[in-house]
Amino acid sequence: MHRITVIGGGLAGLTAAISAAEAGAKVTVHEAHHTLGGRARTADGPYRTNDGPHALYNGGPHWSWLRQRDLIGPLAPLPPLEAARLRLRHKGALRRTPPFAMLKLLRHSAQQAPVDVDFLSWATGQAGEEGARAAAHYSAVALFHHDPGALSAAFVQERLRRATKLPPEAHYPRGGWAGVVDRMAARAWNLGVRMETLSRVDTLPTDTPVVVATSLHAARRLLGDDSLTWPSGRTALLDLALRTRRGDAFAVSDLDSPGWIERFTAQDRTLAPAGEQLLQGQIPIAPHETRADGVARAEQLLDLAFDGWRERVTWRRESVANGRTGAVDLPGTNWRDRPAVDRGDGVYLAGDQVAAPGVLSEVSFNSALTAVSLALGRNALDLKHA
Repeated sequence: MHRITVIGGGLAGLTAAISAAEAGAKVTVHEAHHTLGGRARTADGPYRTNDGPHALYNGGPHWSWLRQRDLIGPLAPLPPLEAARLRLRHKGALRRTPPFAMLKLLRHSAQQAPVDVDFLSWATGQAGEEGARAAAHYSAVALFHHDPGALSAAFVQERLRRATKLPPEAHYPRGGWAGVVDRMAARAWNLGVRMETLSRVDTLPTDTPVVVATSLHAARRLLGDDSLTWPSGRTALLDLALRTRRGDAFAVSDLDSPGWIERFTAQDRTLAPAGEQLLQGQIPIAPHETRADGVARAEQLLDLAFDGWRERVTWRRESVANGRTGAVDLPGTNWRDRPAVDRGDGVYLAGDQVAAPGVLSEVSFNSALTAVSLALGRNALDLKHA
């Protein structure tokens, strides 16, 4: 029987553990924290926050994989009336529709963007500078990057299309991501996976293949490999609880600069106490900017979309996510150029910044399946349907 060690109990680690156990391997998971889930954890307490705005896209292979195993659980549907309350800031004013030039970039017939050109240059040629900038800034909902226009045009276009697809791909597990993590952990446990929390690994085991399912920063330190780097985003996170008021926006997207604020209780009222609503926002910030800079821009959006919000605040939290929002690809690069899954000597990487396709958490899922298939010498397609 194969034996595999998985370091990290987040989404990538749990996916690797389940797929390896389903293939007949004996699996041990080491998680440094006292709970599983990584960045997919949901906070305990009256305000059920995620680590920044989270959604589960149904257009990727991980959706089918989770569905087949009944791991998604109940979803919180967005009422049609709430969906109509998406607002966009453009030229300093709140609007219901994007500029017409931006719509040119969202058509199915739009030209396939190149890999080796930045998005702003390519999109300007397609729709003019106004539409290009608005589209680049809107794409920040799935990028968490302060300058999406400077990234590879193909990379941004894929995320822009996924984020604006109708009907929407984004779905919300009821109660936050904790339920998905709990079901994945239970599945792993029932398959015989041994899960050790508060178990930080400083030295790799040499008697089993190892899947390192941590952040790229932690993997670089653990493996002593300085080549394990790749660009990511840096974003200010703002969580707010407000006393409920009718007419608040469902979400507001900044088309003048990157930024997004979403009222998560619009689809799931269990995330905050009765009479309150939970907002989570992310405002990408440049390397020279501070958390206060990002929060100030978030407050400008709140002033436009949430009347009297300052007097309604019942709880507030601010933070910065640095390098914890997935990979971004610069012009001339794509996912194949990121750090390879196979590191040699029976060591494999999994996570959201390694060489695997997909959007956001889909990269973690795909890299985990690839890592396990390489470790076990099996075809990845076999594992997807195991």
